[in-house]
Amino acid sequence: MSIVDTVLRLLLAVVVAPWVGMLLVGLDRKLSARLQGRVGPPLTQPFYDLVKLLAKQGDTTSRFQTACLALFLASNVVSLALVLMGGDLLVMLFVLAFGAVAYIVGGFSAKSPYSQLGTQRELLQLLTYEPLLVFLAVGIYLRTGSFLASAAFSHAEPLLPEMPVFVLTLIAVFGIKLRKSPFDIASSPHHGHQEVVRGPLSEVAGPSLALVELAHWYEVVLLVALASLLWASPIWAGALVGLGCLLASIVVDNVAARLTWSWMLRFGWLVAVPASILNLIYLYATRGGGG
Repeated sequence: MSIVDTVLRLLLAVVVAPWVGMLLVGLDRKLSARLQGRVGPPLTQPFYDLVKLLAKQGDTTSRFQTACLALFLASNVVSLALVLMGGDLLVMLFVLAFGAVAYIVGGFSAKSPYSQLGTQRELLQLLTYEPLLVFLAVGIYLRTGSFLASAAFSHAEPLLPEMPVFVLTLIAVFGIKLRKSPFDIASSPHHGHQEVVRGPLSEVAGPSLALVELAHWYEVVLLVALASLLWASPIWAGALVGLGCLLASIVVDNVAARLTWSWMLRFGWLVAVPASILNLIYLYATRGGGG
């Protein structure tokens, strides 16, 4: 990869991606409103919300939590850059998990009982979706012979036909990571319909909350990019796969009721994980004709 190509990909990951993420979050709100029979906010509403948060007084009950949220944002940026630059998916998962742990540690540092309860559930969510992302990376390795995202981008054939289960597991990961029903057990970003409300963010406001919103924009683009690896060439097909997973998670969010944390764990470990393992066994058995 040339220096110019590297710089362009870095600019795409750091500068362009949050604007794309902002529009995707706005699209999420707009579609959700339409599905509920409302007009909904404009697509650029997340940007106005971020500006308002940055303009507020920077008071916080825990400066340590603000530092943890900054690490959470940084990990999402680095993770996205690793994927777009074709880096190692295992390293990306480590960096992403580091940010999730920082987010959880920050939530535990707040004294609010809502924050404590929501953070405990956030930890359960991490234990549910992290194995699914690891299995996705292993599946890509079995098909391409490499853990590098560039191997998926340059693979001659799409991975999706031999990895169909991972589309369904990624839709679940979208729901968990983006805190959508039925998996919004730790915090509810856009609805006040549960007992822990904002969970780990119960005592976060102003610029500190802006860090989380910005991290959320990167997070949406990162998930779409991961899903696009299943059909990376041509690039527009991968984008359609990623956007399709996002759209599916939005529809599920609006038609499904929130379920309990125990149901989420049972679904993850008794349904999604075994299904992923079966798909991996198939890939291993047929890898002679793949990577």
